[in-house]
Amino acid sequence: MDDEEWVLVQRSTEKDWWNPSLMEDINGESSKPLKVTFSGPAKHWTDAIPIGNGRLGAMIWGGVALETLQLNEDTLWTGIPGDYTNPNAPAALSEVRKLVDNGQYAEATTAAEKLSGNQSDVCIILSDPVRKTLLVWWMHSSFAKVPRLPDNFIILFLLYFTAFPYNVRDHIPPRKGRLKLSPNSYFLLLKVYRLLGDIKLEFDDSHLKYDEKTYKRELDLDTATARVKYSVADIEYTREHFASNRNQVIVTKISASKQGSVSFTVSLDSKMSHHSYVEGENQIIMEASCPCNRYAQKLNENDSPQGIQFTAILDLQVSEARGVVRVLEDSKLRVEGSDWAVLLLVSSSSFDGPFTKPVDSKKNPTSDSLSALKSISSLSYIDLYAHHLDDYQSLFHRVSLQLSKSSKSVSGNASLTRNELVPFQSDISFKGREDDKVSTAERVKAFQTDEDPSLVELLFQYGRYLLISCSRPGTQVANLQGIWNKDLTPPWDGAQHLNINLQMNYWPALSCNLKECQEPLFEYISSLSISGSKTAKVNYEAKGWVAHQVSDLWAKTSPDAGQALWALWPMGGAWLCTHLWEHYTYTTDRDFLRDKAYPLLVGCASFLLDWLIEGPGGYLETNPSTSPEHMFIAPDGKPASVSYSSTMDMSIIKEVFSAIVSAAKILGRNEDELVQKVLEALPRLLPTKIARDGSVMEWAQDFQDPEVRHRHVSHLFGLFPGHTITVEKTPNLCKAAANTLNKRGEDGPGWSTMWKAALWARLHNSEHAYRMVKHLFVLVDPENEGNYEGGLYSNLFTAHPPFQIDANFGLAKLFFDFL
Repeated sequence: MDDEEWVLVQRSTEKDWWNPSLMEDINGESSKPLKVTFSGPAKHWTDAIPIGNGRLGAMIWGGVALETLQLNEDTLWTGIPGDYTNPNAPAALSEVRKLVDNGQYAEATTAAEKLSGNQSDVCIILSDPVRKTLLVWWMHSSFAKVPRLPDNFIILFLLYFTAFPYNVRDHIPPRKGRLKLSPNSYFLLLKVYRLLGDIKLEFDDSHLKYDEKTYKRELDLDTATARVKYSVADIEYTREHFASNRNQVIVTKISASKQGSVSFTVSLDSKMSHHSYVEGENQIIMEASCPCNRYAQKLNENDSPQGIQFTAILDLQVSEARGVVRVLEDSKLRVEGSDWAVLLLVSSSSFDGPFTKPVDSKKNPTSDSLSALKSISSLSYIDLYAHHLDDYQSLFHRVSLQLSKSSKSVSGNASLTRNELVPFQSDISFKGREDDKVSTAERVKAFQTDEDPSLVELLFQYGRYLLISCSRPGTQVANLQGIWNKDLTPPWDGAQHLNINLQMNYWPALSCNLKECQEPLFEYISSLSISGSKTAKVNYEAKGWVAHQVSDLWAKTSPDAGQALWALWPMGGAWLCTHLWEHYTYTTDRDFLRDKAYPLLVGCASFLLDWLIEGPGGYLETNPSTSPEHMFIAPDGKPASVSYSSTMDMSIIKEVFSAIVSAAKILGRNEDELVQKVLEALPRLLPTKIARDGSVMEWAQDFQDPEVRHRHVSHLFGLFPGHTITVEKTPNLCKAAANTLNKRGEDGPGWSTMWKAALWARLHNSEHAYRMVKHLFVLVDPENEGNYEGGLYSNLFTAHPPFQIDANFGLAKLFFDFL
C-alpha cells in the first residue's frame, strides 16, 4: 500500500457473504458446518467445550442432571513480583566459559547450574543420588493403593518433581490419582496459573431419565456458542453458552419447550481459598485469593490471603411471567417453574501489572465486578448475544478455507439476518443433518482411513477460534493452555515457555488475519524487556535486555534454578523479537515499527552484541550455549548440554540483527552506532554447518547425538520460522535439513509435529508436510494419555500429552501460510 495506511471497511449490513451455516454450497452440494459435535456429556475435562472472551474462559461439560461450567480468569496466578537476578552469576560465567574453551563440556554443564536463578526459588536442591532414587520409586509406583505418606516425604518428592528437568517429565506418563494430599499437607508452591472456580447447575431427578437419542452438544465456531439440547418426556431443554468480549461477561441461557418447566439449583464454588454469599435474591458473590508465597505454605481456610485477590459474581435472571428464585443454604439459589433463566458471570482481580505487588494494588475486585455487571444491566439476552456476534464475527469471518467440493462455500447470495442469528428465534443450529449424528471424535478416529478435508478445515478454523477466545487486546498473553485450566498446579505450571511454545501460540495471528490478537504478546515483550534489563545487567553485566526459557505472569526473565539443559537458554526474548518484525512486514504499520518494535529490537540487539564474544577463526560466539532441552556426547564420552555457538543461537541472532538493520533503513536510522555494530557483527557469526551424516549440525562441533529422535528441532530455526535457509538460496542446507527431519523422525508431541510439518512445507515437500499433519489426527484417550505422542482430544484440543494448546495454533498457521 503506497499510502502506508489501513482502511477499515465495515461489513455489509444487508448481506453476510460469509454464510458458513448454509446447508448447501454454490454447487448445490451438501456442506459440513463449522461445528465440533459430541454424542454425550463430557466424561473428562478434554471432552468439555472451551469458550472464552480473551480474559475469561469456561469449559462446558454438558451434563444433564448436573452441569458444570469450569471457569478461568487469565490473571489468577500464585506469587508476587520478585527479583531473581543472581549477583554471583558473573563469576560463574567466567568459570563456565573457561571450561568450554578447554573442551570440558560436561564440567561446564555442571558449573552452569550456578548461573541459574536465585536458589531460593527451590527451597531444597536434592543431590543426584536422592533424585534418582525418587525417580525410580516414582516411575514404578502407581500410587493408587499406596497409604498416606509422611508430610516430610511428600515435601521431598514434590521438590524433586518440580526441580527435575522438564525433558524427564516429558517421558513419564501421567497416572490418574497418583497422589492425594490431606488438606493440611505442606507442599512447594510455584508461580503457577490457577483456576477461578465452578458454576454448578443441579436439575431435578427427572433429568436423569432424559432420552439419550435426543441429546446433542456442540460448539458452533461461526457464532462462538456452545449448545446443549436434550428431551425429558415431551419437554425439550436447551442451554446456550457464550463469552462476550465486548461486554466482558460469560452468559448462559436455559430454556424449555414447555412453559414453566425450568427448575434448577445453582452454586458458585472454587478450589481456591474463598468466601461466598448471596446478595439480594439473585446474586452469588464469591471473593477469593491466590496464595502469594511460592514456598512451603499451609493450605487451609485460616491462611490470610496475601496474593492476587479476585471476585466472581453470578447474576441470575428468570422470566417475568412465571418463575421464582429462592435463596438456599450454602450460598445457593433455587429457580422454580420459570420459562427460561439467564446466568451472567463477571469477574475481576486485583492484578495491576507484573511489577505491582498484590498488596499494593489499588484495584477492588468486588467493586470492579459490580461495575461490570451494572454496565450490562439494561441489556437483554438478545442484546448481549448480538453484541457478542458482532464482535466475534468481525474477526472470525475474515478468513475461510476450502479444501474440497463438499466444503462450505464462502460466497453466494444468501444471508442471515440478525434475527436469524439470535438463538431461539430460529433453530438452524440443531436441524436436520445426518452428518450431525457422527461426533467429531468419531471423525478423528476415522481420519487415518477416511481423510475428510472438511475435518481439516474444522481444525484450522478451531485454531483461529481458540486464538480469538484466549488472546485479545488488554488481556494477558496466551499461556501453555491458552486460558483454560482445571488444576491448582497445571502441567509445566501453565507457564509461558519461550523456546517454542509461546511463539507457536501466535504463529497464526498474522497469516490468519487476527493481528489484534497479537497485542497481548507485544505488551508481554515490553514487560519482559523491563525485568530483562535487570537480568542482563546483574547476571551478565550486559546492556539491553534478555529473557530465558520459562516466564510467568510476573515477567520473570532470569533462568530458573535447575540444570542448564533446560534452564540456561538466554535466547527466549530474542526469538520473541522476531514476531515484532514479522508484524511490521505483514501490516507495514510504520508507527508500530517506530514506537513499539524498534525500541525493543534495539534493547535485544544491545544484549546480543554484549553476549557475543571473540572466538577462534575470527568468529563471534555465544558461550555458554545450549540447544533447548537437548544433550550431546562430548569427545571425552561424557554427556553434556553446554558448549558454544549452538546453531539455534546463531540462527536467532542473525534474524534479530537482520530485522534491526532493515527496520533502521525504513526509519532512517542507518547511521545509528548500534546499527553499525550490528552490521559489523553479522558477517562474523558462525555459519550453519552440515554434519558428517549429511544433516544440519546442532552444535558448533559435530558432537554425537544420544537421542536422534528428540522432540525439538531447534537447529532448523533458520528454515522456519527463520529465513536464512531457503530452497532458492541455500539448496545444500535444505537438503541437509531434509536429512535432519528424516533423522528426527515423525513422532513427537503435538507442537513438535506441527513444527516439523511447517519445516517440510518450507522445503516445498507438501506430501511429507501433510503426512505430519495426519499424525495429529489420532484420538487420545484421556485415561491413558501417557501412551500417546501428540494427537487430539475429543474437543479438538491438541495433546503433548497432556493438553497443550500450541499445536492447535501451529496447524492453523501451517494450512493458511504454506498450503
